[in-house]
Amino acid sequence: PASLNRMGTPGTVRAMSNVILRPFEPADTDWLVERHSTLYARDEGFDDTFGPLVRSILDAFCTEHDPACEQGWIAVEEGQRLGSIFCVRLDAETAKLRLFLLVPEARGKGVGRRLLERCMGFARDTGYAGMQLWTHESHAAACALYRRAGWTLTESHSVRSFGQDLVEQTWIYRF
Repeated sequence: PASLNRMGTPGTVRAMSNVILRPFEPADTDWLVERHSTLYARDEGFDDTFGPLVRSILDAFCTEHDPACEQGWIAVEEGQRLGSIFCVRLDAETAKLRLFLLVPEARGKGVGRRLLERCMGFARDTGYAGMQLWTHESHAAACALYRRAGWTLTESHSVRSFGQDLVEQTWIYRF
């Protein structure tokens, strides 16, 4: 199918039929911390405080998550990890979307949409009434994906985080 590439010109989207979404395993932790740290430093200018935050989130998930209502997924194609997404309990009614990441090679190919659909489907099927996420305005492609999926931007404010001036956003979704 035709699509627009990064330059805004028509391109071809490669089918992602070989991509599987498998459950997160603790062995994925180092890869996720490294990819978040490297990609956010390169693309957003984040400092070295971001990696430890990602590690703390993953360490807590590995030791404390309730698999009945919290789950993480890794997108994989031919043994190569392409991205992640997590659904964690915010409160009894609300799930929180966390650690949504796509490596550059996976962007624009439908992998992010599949991850988001899996996470939202799990939250809905688990009985949550809605979901919430926190992101930055600079993540335009992710924010467009959230909007297309029916999420609503509820809060936006300027902050200084990870060595950068950012605009933090909160999005919600109701089932």
